[in-house]
Amino acid sequence: MAFFRSISGVNQGLQTELAQTDLPVLKPFNAIGSGMAGDLLFSRWLGAMPSWLPFLVFGGALIWPMLSLAQSNYTQMDAISALWRWLPFLLTSGFLFNIIISVLTMLFGTILGVLLGLCQVSPKPWLLKLSWFITQLFRNSPWLVLLFIVMLSFPFEIRIGDTLIPIPDWVKAVMGLSLPIMANISEIVRGGIQSVPIGQWEAAESLAYSRIQTIRMVILPQCFKRMIPPWMNWYAILTMATPLVSLLGVEELITLSRQAMESENNRPELLVPFYGFALIIFFAYSYPIARYTIALEKRFSVKL
Repeated sequence: MAFFRSISGVNQGLQTELAQTDLPVLKPFNAIGSGMAGDLLFSRWLGAMPSWLPFLVFGGALIWPMLSLAQSNYTQMDAISALWRWLPFLLTSGFLFNIIISVLTMLFGTILGVLLGLCQVSPKPWLLKLSWFITQLFRNSPWLVLLFIVMLSFPFEIRIGDTLIPIPDWVKAVMGLSLPIMANISEIVRGGIQSVPIGQWEAAESLAYSRIQTIRMVILPQCFKRMIPPWMNWYAILTMATPLVSLLGVEELITLSRQAMESENNRPELLVPFYGFALIIFFAYSYPIARYTIALEKRFSVKL
């Protein structure tokens, strides 16, 4: 049976219909902003892809040259044999290095992004505007442009007294990729903090907590789970973007694949097996991450 009740301070004297219960329920704060867990476009797209699709595309790409007219005695099976010979080298010295670059980039980008995101919710106007400008600058800049700027701006070695400290290309690659990751992690942190209801801030203030204590002991523990899915989403995106560092001369999977094909006399039959292998290995690494990201999003979502 439906009945009406006026709740002071809530409906300001208007009549409100209560359904099924006499107890007023405060619905969770619905924040729509960058960095929220609901915006996992890349992981949703990758996770929705059937796991067999890349293998089907790769198989079709291998069959097509076999059906075309052979222009030389070098067959597609010879190309696959060449890939098999180079496979251990491409995995241990190539793709493994892509993973190392992605992990280090995510580590430094996360540390800097958390600090920058905290500055975006700072009560000091000058710090808030400065952190917002840095976030938007690197968030909306092309990754390849940032890589080239870092490569050309930083020296190849640093002299400290009589000691020369070389700076490898992969270090510059990590620094260049850390900038856009830092900006996007900053937005995740900002969105996560602003998604916490204002009542939590007021409750901490009533307990005489300082702002640092409030963020560390009350706010961050509540938004940590919300930030994990978008953080994993950006790691998957970063892993897919690591082949960009091949343009800087970093010896990762794509660079070593080109070198291997040059060692095999640059035969055109090698293109599909070598680059198809790169496609499959990146998909095999990123697909489980995307699926797990979607599972975490469902697990940590608020269920009414």
